[in-house]
Amino acid sequence: VQLQASGGGLVQAGGSLGLSCAASGSTAGSYAVGWFRQAPGKEREFVAAIRWSGGTTVYAESAKGRFTISRDKTKKAAYLQMNSLKPEDTGVYYCAADNSIILSSMRSRAAYKYWGQGTQVTVSS
Repeated sequence: VQLQASGGGLVQAGGSLGLSCAASGSTAGSYAVGWFRQAPGKEREFVAAIRWSGGTTVYAESAKGRFTISRDKTKKAAYLQMNSLKPEDTGVYYCAADNSIILSSMRSRAAYKYWGQGTQVTVSS
């Protein structure tokens, strides 16, 4: 599976951005897509994830109520709609995927085998 993330940019605090993650390859099995982000000097952290079959979603506490993850199975694409952005949301956002994700591991970086190249999100105050 190859992943291509896009949609980052510069936005003012309180604004919105939408990210896309296009996949090529198989989405069979227990396929799921996750979004992670990494701020300068910090570890990469979980943001949100979605299971392809059934559409179960999980969110980091920091994302709940502001971010929405979704997927379009026909396009093999996942999306992250980010609203009410804050300066602390700044970072490089990565999409990740795997064909063997179980619900309890959706928040774990180690569970994802495939990673996209990342897209920069900058929120100015």
